[in-house]
Amino acid sequence: MDKVVVTGIGVISPIGNNKEDFWQSLCAGKSGIGRITQIDPSPFRSQIAGEVKDFTATSLSLSPKEARKKERFVQFALVATQEAIKDSNLILEKEDKTRIGVILGSGIGSLGIIEEQHKKLMSEGVGRLSPFLIPKMITNMAAGEVAIYFGLYGPNFCITTACASAGHSIAMALSLLREKKADVIISGGAESTITPLGLGGFCAARSLSTHYNEQPEKASRPFDAKRDGFVMAEGAGIVILERLEHALSRNAPIYCELAGYGMSDDAYHVTAPHPQGKGAVQCMSLALKDAGVEPEEVSYINAHGTSTILNDKTETMAIKEVFKENARHIPISSTKSMTGHLLGAAGGVEAIVCCLAIKEKIIPPTINYEYPDPECDLDYVPNKARQKDVKIALSNSLGFGGHNVSLVFREYKG
Repeated sequence: MDKVVVTGIGVISPIGNNKEDFWQSLCAGKSGIGRITQIDPSPFRSQIAGEVKDFTATSLSLSPKEARKKERFVQFALVATQEAIKDSNLILEKEDKTRIGVILGSGIGSLGIIEEQHKKLMSEGVGRLSPFLIPKMITNMAAGEVAIYFGLYGPNFCITTACASAGHSIAMALSLLREKKADVIISGGAESTITPLGLGGFCAARSLSTHYNEQPEKASRPFDAKRDGFVMAEGAGIVILERLEHALSRNAPIYCELAGYGMSDDAYHVTAPHPQGKGAVQCMSLALKDAGVEPEEVSYINAHGTSTILNDKTETMAIKEVFKENARHIPISSTKSMTGHLLGAAGGVEAIVCCLAIKEKIIPPTINYEYPDPECDLDYVPNKARQKDVKIALSNSLGFGGHNVSLVFREYKG
């Protein structure tokens, strides 16, 4: 079976709008959570989020008019893809663009244009609706716009599986590359849903942290006994995946190998995880088997770790089931403690964390881990980054609807 490697990285996040700033912030334990500025949060029970700061799309060769036609999550995807392509030294003009695909995940797409246009419909009538309403709101538009902007004709689609969207997209990219359906696939996810409807909906579902509005940087606290819900966030995480043969042919830089994936469903509840973590156990086990990795070989787990009561407890339970006694010896961190939860983009950003942990030999911490929870009793790399020779990293993404995916990354030795 052909190997697939990661050759480029691009990231837009609440803690940095490029790979270097993002990684430096992670390793420093910097929180990107603050009081919401994009809308007035005062009517909402949760008033905090991981917003992307100081973002512009000026690096793209778009006129201001063209840029305005693209929703925020699409702009994130385009800029992160541009960074990833540059990072990979991929010169598109020298490539067969029919062999380059785009598979991106987004959990929701654009709520902002829906809210804006619904108000216009109610106040001004149907004749005043924008002709761009549908193209701007649909979730597949990030993948479509990336292909259009960069002129890529290979496989192109969007996966929407809530918080597992980007992870599933990367898994599907791996599958297509193994089958030689493409030589290069741009994959990951993009999301931006910090709007009245998005914030209000998650508040109504009682999913969000509400106890830390006055201390936003303390709100996302995975595995901590005083956690009370996740923190919404936005951004994009994009990786360039290549068949090893193709990467070597152009002397591409290689971060690591994407060695395997596993997928499952809890088949239990639309928002709550299975009480015994059965779906998470299944997808982690399948990922290890697909990668040909024994549980004791895993050096690091980037947990889904949402900072919700049920997720953190059941994910811990699932890790114990898969890794047995060795579970207590594996460093585990949730970088959502710093970025917040990027929803459909989370798996892309967290895949990047695994790639950089392997390359840089540093494990980012779980910040805000202050009060141990007896039901979450593993090594969560509390509050401070840790030097470690990471050979194999596992990333979990567990979405609403019971959608689960695990990715295995392995050090590439050449």
